[in-house]
Amino acid sequence: MPAPLETGAATAHGVELHYLACGDGPLALCFHGFPDSAHTWRHLLPLLADAGFRAVAPFQRGYAPSGVPDDGVLQSGALSMDAIALHDALGGDERAVLVGHDWGASTVYGAAGHAPERWRRVVAMAVPPGGALAHAFVTNLTQLKRSWYMFFFQHPLADLLVGADDLAFVDMLWRDWSPGFDATEELALLKPSLRDAAHLAAAVGYYRARLGDGKKDPALDAVQQATQDVPPQPLLYLHGAGDGCIGVEVAEAARSMVPDTVTVEIVDGGGHFLHLEQPAVVNRRVVEFLTS
Repeated sequence: MPAPLETGAATAHGVELHYLACGDGPLALCFHGFPDSAHTWRHLLPLLADAGFRAVAPFQRGYAPSGVPDDGVLQSGALSMDAIALHDALGGDERAVLVGHDWGASTVYGAAGHAPERWRRVVAMAVPPGGALAHAFVTNLTQLKRSWYMFFFQHPLADLLVGADDLAFVDMLWRDWSPGFDATEELALLKPSLRDAAHLAAAVGYYRARLGDGKKDPALDAVQQATQDVPPQPLLYLHGAGDGCIGVEVAEAARSMVPDTVTVEIVDGGGHFLHLEQPAVVNRRVVEFLTS
């Protein structure tokens, strides 16, 4: 019988972060990306609990029911600092581990690199570590086309258009990024995190902070840089062979750009949301790596 999921909340840098959790033991923090929510980890959390972890999946800042930051800071460095604050708030120690998908991958890279003494191992998915994605933006026209939405989000009308027709734009992204996957259940779970205009603007604001004129806090420069570096801990990186958001060739290119502390694995039958498309394969590998 899987461990039941609990709900809770903690404050990180003035933002109330709600989370799903289960189990007892060393802390395992699992961070979602866009367009998604903490529910994306509902299959993994009980398995981590069974493996002896206190497994916690926060709703990232700006995603309901978590709060929208009053200061408007939504850069990935702030997400990493939230992870470090949760490590404190939830009683983490040096045995803690990190799991991240999409923006959650950037979150865990920054947290692990900026405060390496807090984390033992790291798992990331769908956004390669190091400079592979940045390199693809200038060398891979196909990837640049896949990333069109990041540039579209810089336009003020994006908030209105993404929210139209009950977030039909989000439905389209899931179809494009994980072709052939029936995301009906996932979309029903994630849309409450984005339906409110302020929360949707915050989610889109992540991209404005990365590529546009979104507010940035200079005090976060060091951790911001860490989000784009390879963390020092053993890292398992998983990428879907059919990812329609970031092509598998970008993940393959990352192999030559990372040290031997990083294991890159391609998951057959997986798209961008590989942990939901191939949960048995992905979750087994995550637990195996984190308990090794």
